[in-house]
Amino acid sequence: MIKLVDLLLENNKILIPRRIEARKEQLLQQTQQKIQQYIEQGSKGNLYLSYTLIETLPNDLKVGGYLDLRNTPIETLPNDLKVGGYLDLRNTPIETLPNDLKVGGYLYLSYTPIETLPNDLKVGGNLYLSYTPIETLPNDLKVGGNLYLRNTPMSKKYTKIQIKQMCPGVNGEIYL
Repeated sequence: MIKLVDLLLENNKILIPRRIEARKEQLLQQTQQKIQQYIEQGSKGNLYLSYTLIETLPNDLKVGGYLDLRNTPIETLPNDLKVGGYLDLRNTPIETLPNDLKVGGYLYLSYTPIETLPNDLKVGGNLYLSYTPIETLPNDLKVGGNLYLRNTPMSKKYTKIQIKQMCPGVNGEIYL
């Protein structure tokens, strides 16, 4: 009967598993190449990076469609980021947004540690802040759709009417 050890030691060749760190680095390089390819092809369409190991994005990135970064370790966004579609940051460790961020569609920030939003933030669609520690909103916040604040300190402290008075730039409903 052949034993596993005999198979592994056959011809003095021992199987060595790939190192985890080398694999992570390879995956990160593949993601960076995907971003560079997207930019070289004119930044058209969507950029799906969810569940990757991406930690940074290039400065002045323009995304014609949506940018999906949910469930990634990204902590900051580059200055002058413009997203034509939605921006999904759910389940990321992101704590702040750049002052010049522009999002043409929905902005998903649920399940992030974000506590404040930048002044002059403009979101073309819905703004999802549920399950965040957000405590205040900028007076000049512009939201083209609905504002979701379920299970936030704000939802426990203010009424819909009070929030609407604080942020008259919300065009849709406010959900607490």
